[in-house]
Amino acid sequence: MKTLLLLTLSFLLTSITTAQDFALQQLENSPRHHEWVTVEHDGREVNNFVAYPETSDNVPVMIVIHENRGLTDWVRSFADQMAEAGYIAIAPDLLSGFDEDHSRTSDFASSDAARDALYQLNPGQITADLMVVQSYAEGLDAGNGTIVVGGFCWGGSQTFRYATNAGGLDAAMVFYGSPPSDEEAYANISVPVYGYYGEDDQRINSTIPQTEELMAEYNNTYDYVIYDGAGHAYMRRGDDPNGSEANREARNQSWERLKSILSDL
Repeated sequence: MKTLLLLTLSFLLTSITTAQDFALQQLENSPRHHEWVTVEHDGREVNNFVAYPETSDNVPVMIVIHENRGLTDWVRSFADQMAEAGYIAIAPDLLSGFDEDHSRTSDFASSDAARDALYQLNPGQITADLMVVQSYAEGLDAGNGTIVVGGFCWGGSQTFRYATNAGGLDAAMVFYGSPPSDEEAYANISVPVYGYYGEDDQRINSTIPQTEELMAEYNNTYDYVIYDGAGHAYMRRGDDPNGSEANREARNQSWERLKSILSDL
């Protein structure tokens, strides 16, 4: 009985470790070029993970805004998947320089601590950080001038909000993020916004009707899809080998939609 219990515990621990490490394994096995880049403005430094595709052409650049746990391995793996699809991906760490003890997400003791810090950030600082990242993206020799921003959960909300502040973008990809709370800010949106939502995520989906009305009021493009049976964070959960079938299917369909949209820009 004791031996059986030990074997069972060993199997469970191995399964949990595998589930947690899938994103890191993908990064370590990737043949694509990755690098860390620091951009500066007003004495502030922002760390960025950059992934390049293997191609002989200049290609669009996507700025990837992380979830509410900071720049995790999964977000970096998504950037690598963007590069695999043929795009340059830049994933800024918006917890850069949080305080003297935390210069980046990986300095926090836990993902909960990173989340708590993230919600202390000044919205103006977030916008300023993203603007300097966008400026860096626009100056990349390997880019073709097309700049897209996209993000997940908290990052989806920041993507939508950034679209109300920034110029020079070609599209905004909002993955299950809430819309801007300032209704007048919708008048400042000058790019199409594409929404990606899971059916079982009513906290976010309940905001869609009003968002649709406001976007129409200001003649803005708002094109969204709600994926059957998927939950919140389905892009990350669908990447997990142990993820549910609905989340995996929604993730796969979202990838095809994302690539189709980008190919038309």
